[in-house]
Amino acid sequence: MKKSAMKVAMLAMFSMAVASGPFLLSKAYAAGSDTPSPPASDSGATKGKKKAGKTSSIEDPKFLAAYRTAYSTIYDHGDYATAIDQLKALHREDVADVANLIGYSYRKLGNYPASKQYYEQALADDPNHVRTWQYYGLWQLEQGNREQAQYHLDKVAQLAGTDSKEYRSLSAALEQQPGTGLVY
Repeated sequence: MKKSAMKVAMLAMFSMAVASGPFLLSKAYAAGSDTPSPPASDSGATKGKKKAGKTSSIEDPKFLAAYRTAYSTIYDHGDYATAIDQLKALHREDVADVANLIGYSYRKLGNYPASKQYYEQALADDPNHVRTWQYYGLWQLEQGNREQAQYHLDKVAQLAGTDSKEYRSLSAALEQQPGTGLVY
């Protein structure tokens, strides 16, 4: 009886590991935080200031709650179209984290032109936004631009170091064989 119980327990653990494998792999490339970082400050006239017509601050509890809802919609539910609507409803595409998640969601939906637009918006808002460099590097890989992905990896190393999760994620993706059709 003990042997059969052990076999059933081992089979159950193995089944759970196999079933969660694709989920775990899909999460490996989804770095980030459910709390947005403040916009980068700059000596320019418009950088670091609230843009005209913007009514929410990233410290505003309502903004944070809505941002976290969109974040969960992406990473917990994989509902990218809904997340895009939620993020755009914030009216804060001037926040790099918001623009980056919109870009990420468009990339996951296969809309590469829109994704590129939002990644570039995020980098215009914050040129040192590590997650955008990472995700844009993954975008570059999906487009077959390995040299550009390497450039993005080097930028992540410069900003966050080679031990950062963003660096490890993009580096692991670059190690994959070209043309395998992997989507990150």
